[in-house]
Amino acid sequence: MDRNIRTVDDVLGLLDGLFAPEADRWTAGGATWWDGFYNDRTKLVPFFVAKPDENLASYIDRGLITPGRALDLGCGPGRNALHLAALGFQVDAVDLSPTAITWAEERAREAGADIRFHCGDAFALAETELTGPYDLIYDSGCFHHLPPHRRISYRALLDRVLAPGGHLGLTCFAAGAMGSELSDAALYRESGLGGGLAYTPEALRWIFSDLEEAELRRMRDELPESSYYGVPFLWAALFRRGV
Repeated sequence: MDRNIRTVDDVLGLLDGLFAPEADRWTAGGATWWDGFYNDRTKLVPFFVAKPDENLASYIDRGLITPGRALDLGCGPGRNALHLAALGFQVDAVDLSPTAITWAEERAREAGADIRFHCGDAFALAETELTGPYDLIYDSGCFHHLPPHRRISYRALLDRVLAPGGHLGLTCFAAGAMGSELSDAALYRESGLGGGLAYTPEALRWIFSDLEEAELRRMRDELPESSYYGVPFLWAALFRRGV
């Protein structure tokens, strides 16, 4: 007979376990799935390209964010981290997948970029390595792979390491365009995330209601020859923490 729930972390771990193992994209156990995803670099995956998100470039071009310390959550092969480093940001970049981190490190060496890469669970590393404070936390496609209860961990990470006056930038699946639209409760009954969760603008504003909204729009669709990555099935959001 197990009676092993004593802390919030114990509850979160229990809820993690309610999902089928093959659905895991967020715990350390999900690293194997992501390794398989990133293993073939020739796959026609749009975000394998070595160019930054169009919205991230736009924030910088318009002066909405300025160089400082940055954390790239779920950095993958490092395309956004490289862009930030090239513009003078001091960048930490984290991903669950050792394969993705290896690829990102290769790109950084080729570009001569000084980026500190970390392999592991960002929620755990926020207590040891990713201590901030960060002027920018940028998340391109990580948030929508989290189950509902891990929004608590995500908000706790922001509370811990986002600097006063700092910004959160994220892209995530847009309801009606991409991702699962099952209710939060139904996701637990289904034991899966359906490839990622769709969000409405109202949901994003509510989840991050303790932050100030700077911009929330659909990502622009960028042509293959563009210098930027952009697909219209994602939201592009920028929030600011109060001073």
